[in-house]
Amino acid sequence: MIDPKKIEQIARQVHESMPKGLREFGDDVEKKIRQILQAQFNRMDLVNREEFDVQTQVLMRTREKLALMEQRLSALEEKLAATETTTTDAE
Repeated sequence: MIDPKKIEQIARQVHESMPKGLREFGDDVEKKIRQILQAQFNRMDLVNREEFDVQTQVLMRTREKLALMEQRLSALEEKLAATETTTTDAE
């Protein structure tokens, strides 16, 4: 979720950049801009920085576990291949 303070800041900036005639409508325009921005951000299904960082850490740990599992699998495959070679040689 986007920080409401950021939305207010953006709404204020949009309001201040509007022509003077429109700005004279005052708070109503700024409130409407804020509502529109909030609705659009919600539709975009954005995540905040904290959620992003948490998911990044989860992904890094998952990649580390995957790398370890790949190493273990390779070692087991080598061991199996060596066992099969020994068994074939004994026959």
